[in-house]
Amino acid sequence: MCSMLGLVVRQSDPQLRGAGVRVYIANHVTHFDHNVINLLTSCNTPALNSAPGFICWSRGFMELGAAGSRAELVDSLKAYSAHGENPPLLLFPEEAATNGRVGLLRFSSWPFSILDAIQPVTLQVQRPLITVSVADSSWITELLWTFFVPFTVYQVRWMPPVSRPAEESSEEFALRVQELLAVELGVVSTRLTAADKAEHMKRLRHAPPRLFTPALSPSLGARPRVPSSLASPGPFAAEDMQITGMAQRVKEVLPHVPLGIIRRDLAQTNCVDTTIANLLEGRVPFMPEETVAAEDALLAPSTSTSTSQAAAGPLCSTTASPAEPAVKQFARSPVQRHLSLQERKRALYDHARRKYAEKHGAPLATGTH
Repeated sequence: MCSMLGLVVRQSDPQLRGAGVRVYIANHVTHFDHNVINLLTSCNTPALNSAPGFICWSRGFMELGAAGSRAELVDSLKAYSAHGENPPLLLFPEEAATNGRVGLLRFSSWPFSILDAIQPVTLQVQRPLITVSVADSSWITELLWTFFVPFTVYQVRWMPPVSRPAEESSEEFALRVQELLAVELGVVSTRLTAADKAEHMKRLRHAPPRLFTPALSPSLGARPRVPSSLASPGPFAAEDMQITGMAQRVKEVLPHVPLGIIRRDLAQTNCVDTTIANLLEGRVPFMPEETVAAEDALLAPSTSTSTSQAAAGPLCSTTASPAEPAVKQFARSPVQRHLSLQERKRALYDHARRKYAEKHGAPLATGTH
């Protein structure tokens, strides 16, 4: 099997493998780590995320039956380890695969509550041309790439067994072993969990595509690139046109907000009013466009001109005093910065309401915001 798949397995310090150790702890790099270590020594890895059946058996996992919670899983593994004739357990406390080159995910504490003595194992994988682990890829994809590449080298290094003192908790024991493996691998011991990785992959799948190229120097004459979905009809052309229409409506109310920021938030909210509220409340950060000097004048009213007084109008009955104008300056006092922020927010609200009323002929609402 190794010859056909091109698997090359090497191990270091096999004499450190304890004969009486019942639990092996290793970092997780590929979907076949348990198969590789099982070639060196007999061990079993419980199936945590795969459904029981032929696929689970063919991949080399051990079926434990239905385990409704982590506590039931730990009890089952404790009962399994109590029988001395059973092979040791091989567990991956990261619970998710990484590329093994940057850092370790935070170790879960439940594998360290089974027994008080464990055997750390480090695993490094190298593969030519193709990366070893691709985020969010299935085991079938990894198997096909294993068939495609000439060879894949697994380096297994055995570390001395580690015991847990009586006063040490399972969480502390897990963090201590994680630090040991991180030092041995030369990577960082992070506090990111498998759930954080799953959430990150979910955001990447649902994130809207970039609408513009990275900002370049104005002297080069760089211009934003129009998305291909807007340049030519496609399956998402109707949705893009709808977002474009809503973005123009928001742009009429808030002309100082960049159009790319508006479209990006509309792709998430799909609502004009919600996007306007997000921009006014500061939930969506943006850099105001420099071509709206008139709008900046409204946001920083000057007492020396009558234009700014008219801009405030009867809507801003609580206009800030001239001693604390909402100018584009960073105040030294936190109190002044807070008051300046409130003034700018109030002016934004009033200006947006006035623009909306002029556009759609709706009556202006009075009262507090």
